[in-house]
Amino acid sequence: MASDSESAELGRFLRARRTQTSPQHVGLTVGPGIRRTPGLRREELATLAGISIDYYVRLERGKETRPSPAVLDSLARALRMGDQEHHHLRELAARAARYTPEPPPAPSRTVRPHLKLLLESLRPYPAYVISRSMDLLAWNPGGLALYAGIADWPATRRNLARYFFLHPAARDLFTDWEQQIAGCVSRLRAVAGTAPDAPDLTRLVGELLLKSPEFAGLWERYEVTRRKPATKTFHHPQVGTVTLTSQVLHVEATPGQRIGVYTAEPGTTEHDALLLLDMTAPQRAHASS
Repeated sequence: MASDSESAELGRFLRARRTQTSPQHVGLTVGPGIRRTPGLRREELATLAGISIDYYVRLERGKETRPSPAVLDSLARALRMGDQEHHHLRELAARAARYTPEPPPAPSRTVRPHLKLLLESLRPYPAYVISRSMDLLAWNPGGLALYAGIADWPATRRNLARYFFLHPAARDLFTDWEQQIAGCVSRLRAVAGTAPDAPDLTRLVGELLLKSPEFAGLWERYEVTRRKPATKTFHHPQVGTVTLTSQVLHVEATPGQRIGVYTAEPGTTEHDALLLLDMTAPQRAHASS
């Protein structure tokens, strides 16, 4: 038996993809008149997927929790899902089919000493350790200073999603703020989809839903496919405009921790800017707890 939140999450994802898929995109001819339903109607999607409308309604309402792989594949084809979305759909269905007696605990925020040493060894390149819910867990001097103003917050509140949406400096820092926040929400959606009751995620999402209309609108869209760009441009108040190469490394045997690093070719103005940032930032690597 699935938990209510997990079966509902499968339905929410299907509904979001259905309402954002136009009939024309899947080859349907739309007759005259005004359609009250955005995107596909339930009966249209059920017909395209070769399943009954009653069965599809039960899926979307969280009443049916054990769709077969063939049904999932048919729905993915009907909705023209990409590989990431198709994989996410399968993960949600697998989660909905399992019984989860209580919410899983939040993962440990502890960062191993050798990872902190690694952050120091990467200087002057900005680097940090981030949790699955985008908490900053540890950083070298440039890794914190690159996100202008985030050091004003207490260490335990330093979260990149919170920064993107709630810090007044974020909009000015990024040349493509809209793309940054869309990618941020897509990642959180993908993680929360398979751990909907996890306290570290529910607290953050609840806060952002209340405080940010932009977050609430993107959250409702339920997109999980945005990819992190290879480069990112910052309008930094201390070192000027720099375009840096971004890399994220998954840390083995940790609860979803990742290392983020920004680099620039030696001899370039960007590299000089990173040297300046590293020298003027507080000179000790830190952890949030």
